[in-house]
Amino acid sequence: MFGIFDKIEEFFRELLLGGIKANLESMFLDINNQVNSVAADVGKTPMGWNGEVFSFIKNINDSVIIPIAGLIITAVLCIELINMVMQKNNMHD
Repeated sequence: MFGIFDKIEEFFRELLLGGIKANLESMFLDINNQVNSVAADVGKTPMGWNGEVFSFIKNINDSVIIPIAGLIITAVLCIELINMVMQKNNMHD
């Protein structure tokens, strides 16, 4: 009589374990596919990923940001030069 319950328990255990294993295997396959997809996207160059946006940003950088940075560096260097000349003149008074 107890043999029937053991067989029923074993049947349901095998059924549940098989379902869980199948779900985990499909989940791992999906994760691996997503990782491969992300790796392919990350490996692209900016020009290969979206060339128009990259060209747009490069043009803005060349035509706007670099000249503004040059003006800021020039202003800072001129101020420093003026301060150095003033300090040098103050020591000779």
